[in-house]
This record gives sequence, C-alpha cells and structure tokens, in this order.
Amino acid sequence: MAFAVQIAVESWVLLGQMAPYLIFGFLIAGLLSTLLSPEWVQRQLGGSGFGSVLKATLFGIPLPLCSCGVIPVSVSMHRQGASRAATTAFLLSTPQTGVDSVLVTYAMMGPVLAVFRPLAALVTGLVGGGLVALFGGPEPQRAAVTGEHGDAGVGACGAKTNQRGPVVRMLRYGLLTLPRDIAVPLLVGIVVAGAISVLAPPGQLAPYLGGGVLSMVVLMAAGIPIYVCATASVPLAVGFMHVGASPGAALAFLIAGPGTNAAAFATIWKALGGRAAVLYIMAIIASALGFGLLLDWIYPMLQATLPGAVTECHPQNASGMIGHVSAVALLLVLAASSRWGGDRTAKPDTEGQDVNDRGASESLTLRIGGMTCSHCAESVRRAMAGCTGVASVSVALTDGLATVSGTGLNVGNLTAAVQGLGFDVQLVDRGEKPR
Repeated sequence: MAFAVQIAVESWVLLGQMAPYLIFGFLIAGLLSTLLSPEWVQRQLGGSGFGSVLKATLFGIPLPLCSCGVIPVSVSMHRQGASRAATTAFLLSTPQTGVDSVLVTYAMMGPVLAVFRPLAALVTGLVGGGLVALFGGPEPQRAAVTGEHGDAGVGACGAKTNQRGPVVRMLRYGLLTLPRDIAVPLLVGIVVAGAISVLAPPGQLAPYLGGGVLSMVVLMAAGIPIYVCATASVPLAVGFMHVGASPGAALAFLIAGPGTNAAAFATIWKALGGRAAVLYIMAIIASALGFGLLLDWIYPMLQATLPGAVTECHPQNASGMIGHVSAVALLLVLAASSRWGGDRTAKPDTEGQDVNDRGASESLTLRIGGMTCSHCAESVRRAMAGCTGVASVSVALTDGLATVSGTGLNVGNLTAAVQGLGFDVQLVDRGEKPR
C-alpha cells in the first residue's frame, strides 16, 4: 500500500509539472488546426523538388498529428500531386513533435531537449525526403483527381463541409479531439514514469543505458514497433533517464517512438511503395542515433558552461498550487474529451437544409478498417461528406462504422473517397433512412 501511495504521489507531481504547458499547447494546437486546414496544407505541398520537401518538413513540425493521424493527410497530399519525397518528409517530421509535445518536453526535460526535438524532426524530414528524391525511383504517373465540386479532391468526392465558427473549432479540436487521442497513453506513461521513480533506484540501469550506440538501439527497438505519441512519450523518456539512460538515449526514444509504428509502416509501404518505406525507416534510425550521440557529446559541456540550460526532471515546485490546479484542469479536459470528443456528425455545405435532413431517403452503413485516432475518423468524415447526395455523415471510431445519409448515394464514390486515404471499406447495410 505504501508503494501505491508513493507511486500516486509521484505521478501526481509529474502530472502537475506538465499540465500547465500541455493545456496551453492544446489551445495553440487548436489554433493551428483552425488556421492551417488540411486542404490548405495539401495545396501548399503539391509539386516536386527540394522546395516542396523543405516546406513539407516545416509545415509538419508544429502540427499536432500522431504517427497514425498523419497518414490520411499525407496520402491525400500525395494523391493531389505532392511528390513521394515531400510526402515522406511530412510523414517524418510531423509525428515526432508538435507545439504541445515541445512544451511538455520543456516542462519535464528542460530547454535543451525541447530544442533538440524539433531540430531532429527538421533534419529527419529533410534527410528522409532527400533520400526518397534521390533513391526512391521515378514518380508514378497519376491523373489529377478532381472532386465533384470542381476542386482537387480526395478519392471521387470533394471535402467541403459546413464549419462551425473558428473559436468553436479551435476549442473543440484543442480541448476535445486532440486530448481524446492522447489521454490513455499519456496517463499510462505518467503512471509508468511514477512507478519507475519509486520502485527503481536512480541510475540503476546506467551500466546498460548510460549512453552509447547500444543503449540508443535498445530504446529505439522498444519505441519503433509500438504506438506512442510525441506527448505521451515524454514521461516514459523521463522514467528511462531516472534509471540511468543518457539524455541522448532518451532522445533516440523520443525520435523513434512517435516517428513510426507497425501499422503506419504498413500503410506507407502500400501508399508510397516499399523503397520509400525502407528509406523512411532508415532516416528515423539515422536521425535517432545521430542526434542521440550529438546530445550526449554536447550535454556535459552545457552542464558545465550553461547550468541554467539544463534542468532536473522533477522540480519540486510542480507540487505547488499552480501544479495542483493545472493537474485537476487537465484531468477534466481528458475526461471531457473522452465523453464528447469522439464520434462526429457532419453535413455538407447545403444552404437551407434543416437539421432533420428532410431530403435524405437513404442510409448506408460502412465498416472502415484502419482508423486508430480521431484524426483518422475526421479524415473519413470529411471525405464522405463531400460526395454528391450526402446529407450527413457520422463516424464511430470505437466501432469502426460510418453511417451516411442522403439521396442518390453512390457506394463506389464513397468507397473510393475513403480508400484514397489508405483505409479499407466494406458495405455493411443499405436501406431507407428511418423517418
């Protein structure tokens, strides 16, 4: 019982330490999601050449997309004309970091690692995109995909949907959609880090994880195949440093863990080809090892010359009033996101249509395979909502089902729109819409 109490206390301290920065990061992420729509990003990143690789990398760094949520956006970019090199750069730089994860890294690991993370994401994107440009083979011949609205669209449909006001959209994304995706891994990571702090003496594994290529390979091997988002990976990295992992080894985990997982790799192989997928993994490994070794080399010098640039991982002021209030607020946000941040319903931009969808006489239920987060569900929702005849779309992430209502619904168009994002589609039921 005493150990359980100590773990709870340590976990609460960690939660209070990251909560103020994480809540602020959520709001900034919501603002970015409002200002930088997926359509705008896709338009900016179309085309080929190193300029598109650089833009794709720079766009990806601040966006709060995880390694699975970035897949549909990237596949859509590729279908709309972005080269494999630019798409790979975006896939590499985006899930490694985001405004929320950078702020949490600063809070828990200090400014040095908070600077190294986006820098590593930048170099990884440029290196990976450059490798694909040089060795990825010729670009496939692709016809321009035109949506039914006359714009470059996703699959056989466009993606124009009704939008709430910008403030509502910012708050909904920042305080509901994004927290829902990271709530469970974040809380699990905090508890695991708290347990490590209590049960394992500081530096116990230093002989094995204290630095060097081998320790980095071990943590990379743990991080690459599993799903861990950029923010939730931070408390785990703190736990590794507590038991003796060097800052460079922890950074290698922070790069490799969020950068990919088995499901993402399989989708990249399918969408961009096997050669691009292999180069993608090679870029992550090279970046994790290179930046890990660089950080371990420079870290002692920073400690000696700029002690203010390196902070402890467990500052005691995290247990003060601000920490307690912020921790409670964060828990409320995570709870609210789990309750209201899930399934989405959307109606296309049809003027005069009432909320009862009076013109909708058909209802389709489709099973969507491969959705793993709210970003995936939102991409599916937007793709279907742009198809002709659609009156409303609801996507249930937990069940993997999408319900589409409207008139003259074309199953082929709906299927093509979703398959164009890299998901599998199966028609479950078709009938009249209940009145």
